[in-house]
Amino acid sequence: MSKNLSLYRNIGISAHIDSGKTTLTERILFYTGRIHKIEEVRGGGDGATMDHMELEKERGITITSAATTVTWKDITVNIIDTPGHVDFTVEVERSLRVLDGAVMVLCGVSGVQSQSITVDRQMKRYNVPCVAFINKLDRQGADAFRVTKALREKLAHNAVMVQIPIGIENDMNGVIDLVKMKAYYFDGIKGETIREEAIPADYKDKAEEYRMAMLDAVSMFSDDMMNIMLEDKPVPTDLLQATIRKACIARILTPVFCGSAYKNKGVQLLLDGVRAYLPSPLDRQYFGTDNEKKELVEVFSDPSKPFIAMAFKIVDETFGQLTYTRIYQGTLKKGDTCFNPRMGKSQRIGRIVRLHSNNKEEIAEASAGDIIAMVGVDCASGDSYCDESINVSMESIFVPEPVIELALKPLKQDDAVKISKALNRFMREDPTFRVRVDEESNETIIKGMGELHLEIYVERIKREYKAEVIVGAPKVNYREAPGRASSFDYKHKKQTGGSGQYAHIVGTLTPLPEGSTDTFIFNNKTVGGSVPKEFIPGVEKGLKEAIDKGPLAGCQVIGCQIDLIDGGFHPVDSSEMAFKIAARAAFKEAFLASKPTLLEPIMRVEVETPVEFQGPVQGDLSSRRGLLLGSDMRDDYAVIIAEVPLSEMFGYSTDVRSKTQGKAGFSMEFARYKPVPTSIQEQVSAKFREDQAKGNKE
Repeated sequence: MSKNLSLYRNIGISAHIDSGKTTLTERILFYTGRIHKIEEVRGGGDGATMDHMELEKERGITITSAATTVTWKDITVNIIDTPGHVDFTVEVERSLRVLDGAVMVLCGVSGVQSQSITVDRQMKRYNVPCVAFINKLDRQGADAFRVTKALREKLAHNAVMVQIPIGIENDMNGVIDLVKMKAYYFDGIKGETIREEAIPADYKDKAEEYRMAMLDAVSMFSDDMMNIMLEDKPVPTDLLQATIRKACIARILTPVFCGSAYKNKGVQLLLDGVRAYLPSPLDRQYFGTDNEKKELVEVFSDPSKPFIAMAFKIVDETFGQLTYTRIYQGTLKKGDTCFNPRMGKSQRIGRIVRLHSNNKEEIAEASAGDIIAMVGVDCASGDSYCDESINVSMESIFVPEPVIELALKPLKQDDAVKISKALNRFMREDPTFRVRVDEESNETIIKGMGELHLEIYVERIKREYKAEVIVGAPKVNYREAPGRASSFDYKHKKQTGGSGQYAHIVGTLTPLPEGSTDTFIFNNKTVGGSVPKEFIPGVEKGLKEAIDKGPLAGCQVIGCQIDLIDGGFHPVDSSEMAFKIAARAAFKEAFLASKPTLLEPIMRVEVETPVEFQGPVQGDLSSRRGLLLGSDMRDDYAVIIAEVPLSEMFGYSTDVRSKTQGKAGFSMEFARYKPVPTSIQEQVSAKFREDQAKGNKE
């Protein structure tokens, strides 16, 4: 059965925490007939459909992205509801990587918040067009016009209102569509009956004013529309919608919709907007890499071409691994054999299912544009799959580095196997979750994006694997960086019975410029075979091993360029291993001579607090070595923005609540690495040397 791809939409719903994403998704499922009873995120019932994990229901937050497919009028919409917490940022990252369009939800009261900025950056990275939905307009202090202005100023979007609300706060009872110039009201218990009427007399002027502003902004992208307006003729609705769509897909215009998902207002018109303005798979251009020719190739949304897909998320379930997959090109049938370029081997795809939250519906085939799940296929998140006749990989997912770590051990030794099973599973599912065993203390160290991130995983070990764990205090992931350029000239000589070891390397170590995205660069600048070609990989391996655990405090080294300029070798005693040992020792010598600094992760913190507590909250942030960047007033609330070292933010949620009678909320995300004060650097280095000495004695 051939399908009309122009009637497909793959969209994500993403926003700052508590903007109402999951509530909005719940309403969409209800109006599209996917569910017949609306559940709320908080407050009794079974919890929202898309929050299917026990922990999500208890905490009223979204932890994992969930997928579902709905139909609205003549279109099929694949929706992914993503988390708002920055700790689960990889969930948003990988969802946006495979979507064609997105709905950015903004709170009508709080407007653009810190996580909105992160989500916007992720959309830019993958070039995802979006429409904005200003939600919660029924709440005290809501203002759709102020939020649209913030969208322009803070996120530099060309935001254009295609709707304005009728009434505000408790009196919000409908919206005016500026494209059709009609008023819409949502009747019935759940707002399921839409009533279209003429614009109320007292809103006529305002609607005309905002329609003119919309037409002026949109006409910039269409000569036909500009000419019609210059001749003072009415702009045809079809032309207006087609122009908005073209500009929205090109990411040069963001249509803004209004409503209140909780009060069942405006959701159906937002779905109309998704249908009218967001791209179908045919409107987006995607590229893959031909692994044999090492060149970019265009991937087409055509079911008849060779199959290409990307596994963007993995969930381990009792009956095997569930792999969320976006099909970019071709068709996948149950029982097909596909090639995985990363693993370099073919795999048989036994079963494929369509997803609705955590319910699965068996299907026989899926084709370009579909988001489905493969069952029981062993692969990693970000893997590509293609037809055996080609060897093409899709661009992988950007994975941020973890910033916090915890030590954990089993309460009872019998649970060690269960815990190891759980950690292996979580690592496969979540690329930002890392596990290592500390060689000196033999402790298991888990790393992640924040306290909440690791807390959720520890809780899941207890619940899903029935294993009790003892958790150490959270530790910050420091980094080391060179302070200035230095050089090395190192000879490694070892003469014992039999063949010896000899390696000689000369070169320079230079700090990379601030803001560089590279952590380590190695350049081989030797000439005349002073270090033979076959030993160069040994030098590079030695350096890579050395930067994993820096000599200053045993932390990863970043921002470092090494140029190998000269050296020497022995025709018998030189080997790759000898050059590897020489490189490790030379790096240590050069790095310690470069006046190295210890860097700590700095978090961008946004605290929303009642005005009367503004002073104590700011004072507290300053006492945590915080740098106050500014504050904003939103009715009786102050929004304080600061940059604070992560090491000072442990347990902050409890402290800020006790200082504000439980009324303040905060969010934080990683901003950058910055040198620590000298006293702290000395403390951390001394502890590292002490631990090393202890280890050597033992």
